[in-house]
Amino acid sequence: MNNVISYLLTSSPWVAYRTRVDLLDQSEDHPEVQKIREEMLGHPQIHGLINSLSHGLEMVLNSHKNAGHPLHVMAFLADIGCRMGDERIDDLIYQILEHQSSQGPFQVLMNIPQHFGGSGEDEWAWALCDAPLVLYSLMKFGLKNNERVQKGIDFLVNLIRENGWPCAVSPELGRFHGPGRKEDPCPYATLVMLKLLALSDEHKQSKVARIGCNTLLHLWEKSLDVHPYLFYMGTDFRKLKAPLIWYDILHVLDVLSYFPWVHQDERFLDMLRLVTTKKNERGCYIPESIWKAWKEWDFGQKKLPSPWLTFLVLRVEKRLGSLSWKCSDE
Repeated sequence: MNNVISYLLTSSPWVAYRTRVDLLDQSEDHPEVQKIREEMLGHPQIHGLINSLSHGLEMVLNSHKNAGHPLHVMAFLADIGCRMGDERIDDLIYQILEHQSSQGPFQVLMNIPQHFGGSGEDEWAWALCDAPLVLYSLMKFGLKNNERVQKGIDFLVNLIRENGWPCAVSPELGRFHGPGRKEDPCPYATLVMLKLLALSDEHKQSKVARIGCNTLLHLWEKSLDVHPYLFYMGTDFRKLKAPLIWYDILHVLDVLSYFPWVHQDERFLDMLRLVTTKKNERGCYIPESIWKAWKEWDFGQKKLPSPWLTFLVLRVEKRLGSLSWKCSDE
């Protein structure tokens, strides 16, 4: 058992659980996997997140960058491995399924001011920067083959253009449009759509997935000159940050790493090299930027190595078959 495995397995139960499943390829039936998963579900921090979702997605979404919004909390719980049958997850799923639009995507509660083209009222609606995350979470929770979920995915997939996914919203949001040219792709919408498609057997190898991947890689290649919808790939983008919520280098790398044809792309490898230069002398990663809503977590500070952040980088390397176990907790 090498140092990096020991470091991750002796940290928080969600880190240890994902390490066993994602890095060690241990089955969910493995006794140690079952044991650490139960410990994870009983942990006060996880209980706190789950309890915060007791009203589903009813908190008004004023900014998709609000890291503490239930939309992002739900996605994190899905990422660590919560699923149907776990405490309150079934209730959360039921609440989400109650708000499916006629187009297919599931809705969140929004309020778009009139001067931005909305009604100024609280209303259930969807945008292409939230709808993929809702579907992503539902798939991770265990609804991968659910017909209603598939309807939502199919609708969003068909919004693809030759240069990626655009800024798109439901009819309820009227004339609302992000700060960019309509013909430009929305980098964040493209990112979360790829994140969703990575879970889909039907779409993971599709032409639309390749278009989306190339869009993000092209934006990295032209990062000094091309900034659609004011999404930059500059200094802030290049800082290591968790959880994977917004448009930053580790989130982009993590999503792209799901697609094998990207692994040898020099643009992808350039991003990965930049990230791996940030490890400390023991091979661990220290957050360079934080979300204040997550300040109580190991990745919510910028002084010490973060087990979760370290795991996220190693998981990208694992998908490429290029892991190097050099991390130590000594």
